[in-house]
Amino acid sequence: MVSQAPKAYEEIADDFRRSVRRRVIIVTAVHAPSAPFLPDAYESLRRQELPAGWEWHWLIQEDGRGDQVAPHVPDDERVTFRQGRPGGPGVARTMALAHADGEYVKVLDADDRLAPGALARDLAALEADPAIGWATSRALDLLPDGSTAGFPGDPEHGPVERGTVLDHWAEHDYRAPVHPATLFVRRDLLVALGGWMALPASEDTGLLLALNAVARGWFSSEVGLFYRKWEGQATGQSAHVDTGERAARMAVVEARARALATYGWRFSGTAG
Repeated sequence: MVSQAPKAYEEIADDFRRSVRRRVIIVTAVHAPSAPFLPDAYESLRRQELPAGWEWHWLIQEDGRGDQVAPHVPDDERVTFRQGRPGGPGVARTMALAHADGEYVKVLDADDRLAPGALARDLAALEADPAIGWATSRALDLLPDGSTAGFPGDPEHGPVERGTVLDHWAEHDYRAPVHPATLFVRRDLLVALGGWMALPASEDTGLLLALNAVARGWFSSEVGLFYRKWEGQATGQSAHVDTGERAARMAVVEARARALATYGWRFSGTAG
């Protein structure tokens, strides 16, 4: 009998990868005021359909260690809930990355809802083109009475070239043409940029502009998110619009994005 040579490490790794279902990680930062909306977010996630061989896993990270969030966390093996010391939503999301064991990360704020088909469309865009690093989609405001409202000025459906989000943001009073709450991104690229910015707010915009500085993106003109408007949301608080703090946040967000663009590193979709 002729013995067979053992498989090389690379072959074993390839076999393992083929046997494991591919995964999209949903990352949600939550604090006590937004926790009651988690069941709505879960229902919108539960209704998502992914291609054969794909699955999602929801990482809910509390910004703090209280006892008011856990009762609202869905009982589902695809949902993992953790807590940590408070530091804001950017810190909570970045801490959740320690457990993000999928190829892609999708942002879902605790008080928002995914539109039908959103995950599959995001996934399809990035799977079709390895040079696309991230995707966003059209968002609608979800008003307290259940009605929705859109935004003027959405970009064209398709690729988003490097630098275009930053340019629009800088020319339109720091308003991006795509919504950072709809972000879907390659995990490795997200980690390479350090996750979300260490800011009290606008941490998601900072990440979006950094991504746009180094990688082409994608915009889907189909609705991907219902962005809930409610009295207790963080962006509705007076501190969020304080002129001094806002100016400082915008200054560091812009400086980071322009520095990334200047240094010349580009995401190409290939290693090396």
